[in-house]
Amino acid sequence: MTIPAQDWQIRAAEKRESILARIPNEWKLAPEDLEKAKRQRDMTGVVRDHLEATEASILATKDASNIVGYIKDGIYSALQVTTAFCKAAAIAHQIGNCLHEIFFDQALERAKALDAHFEETGTVCGPLHGLPISLKDQFHVKGVDTTMGYVGWIGSNLGIKDPKDAHNIESQITAELLSQGAVLYCKTSLPQTLLFGETKNNIIGETLNPHNRNLSCGGSSGGEGALQALGASVLGVGTDIGGSVRIPAAFNGIFSLKPTPERLSYRDVANTNPGQNTYRSTVGFMSTSVAGLELALRATLSTKPWERDPAVVPIPFRQEIFDEYQSRASGDGTASSKPLKLGILWTDRAVGPHPPIIRGLQEVADALTAAGHKVVDWDPPIQAIAKRVHVSFLLADGGHDIHSHLALSGEPLIPDLEEHFQLKPPMDLLEYQDLTLQGLDYEAAYSDYWNSTSQGDGQIVDAVIMPVAPHAAVIPGKYYHTAYTEVINLMNYSAAVVPVTKADKAIDIVPDGDDAYDPLNDVDKRNWEAYDPEIYDGAPVGVQIVARKFEEEKILAIAGIVTACLKRGATQN
Repeated sequence: MTIPAQDWQIRAAEKRESILARIPNEWKLAPEDLEKAKRQRDMTGVVRDHLEATEASILATKDASNIVGYIKDGIYSALQVTTAFCKAAAIAHQIGNCLHEIFFDQALERAKALDAHFEETGTVCGPLHGLPISLKDQFHVKGVDTTMGYVGWIGSNLGIKDPKDAHNIESQITAELLSQGAVLYCKTSLPQTLLFGETKNNIIGETLNPHNRNLSCGGSSGGEGALQALGASVLGVGTDIGGSVRIPAAFNGIFSLKPTPERLSYRDVANTNPGQNTYRSTVGFMSTSVAGLELALRATLSTKPWERDPAVVPIPFRQEIFDEYQSRASGDGTASSKPLKLGILWTDRAVGPHPPIIRGLQEVADALTAAGHKVVDWDPPIQAIAKRVHVSFLLADGGHDIHSHLALSGEPLIPDLEEHFQLKPPMDLLEYQDLTLQGLDYEAAYSDYWNSTSQGDGQIVDAVIMPVAPHAAVIPGKYYHTAYTEVINLMNYSAAVVPVTKADKAIDIVPDGDDAYDPLNDVDKRNWEAYDPEIYDGAPVGVQIVARKFEEEKILAIAGIVTACLKRGATQN
């Protein structure tokens, strides 16, 4: 598809204006309110300040399962809920620059239809009836652009096979969500190329962290993270090939689920270098609660996605596994007669975590131990091997896919990516195959290590707690090490992120004297020198909980227990 030549900067500016133009005038903030918001370091309370009482009450719920319950019980209508979320998203974008697409009119009409159905039949249309769900701008919605951050696809859908399908194509998971009663209302920002741990592109610029505007919201599902941190979404859909639902979740103080790639449908979803499927990107969920993640997984699997997408493995939601692990603790996380055994990865021995991350890991370990669970150190095969192999596959095509999209408008790579994604010859097939074998060898070694953890007490480690990144929400331009998440993609493991705490300049000080940190290498040195307690103060700290392939039910149950233990510990302290 060729788009008529036009200055890319003009087209990007027109797109930015068109997004703002879709916001109703009564939801637009006054210039003084915009200026006031942008002077605030922490913007997480700004949206609430501009809502009516009922709207604020709906948004304060922060639990997707509760919201659908309120609609089912007739406490709120789908239209009331959708209006509140659309208004909140409108305000969030004005202060946080987190949306690529707004289709509030479509969402409000959908909500009205759902209310009419409920009034006529007394039944809901599915487990997501009336729930507003936001989408990362990779998912196709009929009648709506999908740019994936490329100027050349403004006015169309990135990834379509035939130009005549523009705005008619629909991602399979989009259809699945709608079939379960969801209301789709906006698409969220992401970085150019997707392969970046921050959120920047030539269309809308940069999306910063609502908790601390000195820092990034993460990437690549960064707009989703920012929207939820601002209180304008409780459930969103993202993707993850190197940490893209986990990084923004940790950076924005919310929850996420990264399934094994073949668990959910990626059919008709836009992607970077889609032919690289040795280590596939996976659809994942981001939410303000563990219950929201569970709701989303149950709802989508109930549609039997494997019947329409042959890449999906036919595994329905396995209630027995969820129940088994949930039974390992009481409601407050206290261990049952069979406590969990959880590993803690304190460092990957390549780049050591900053003080807020170490404190966060310790808080999790202490909370689990106090609740009666077993905690052991985790020391797997050196993760630098997996990092090297995984990155090689992401760059295997030499950047040709990325540059084909840039060429549609003539836009350049954003400065952060200029060096990394220069056009190169594709990887040789024999090298590709050799790297595949290296990846398989690493997976086998990691699995062998995991199995060895039963020695001594006869109980194998149930899951592993580890950093998402070596820092809290990162200073823009200083994300030097992504191996903590990429290793999990190489093995296609299931993972969830839970929020733990926030960086605190009074506690997370820079050690000196005999306790001064001794960097392991040049990258570690750069990462350590980037730590400034004052700048990071208030940044969310989250951890990822990792299980093996196709263990999504297990990891959700354990995430719920870990969250309960943290809450229990906070109450006791």
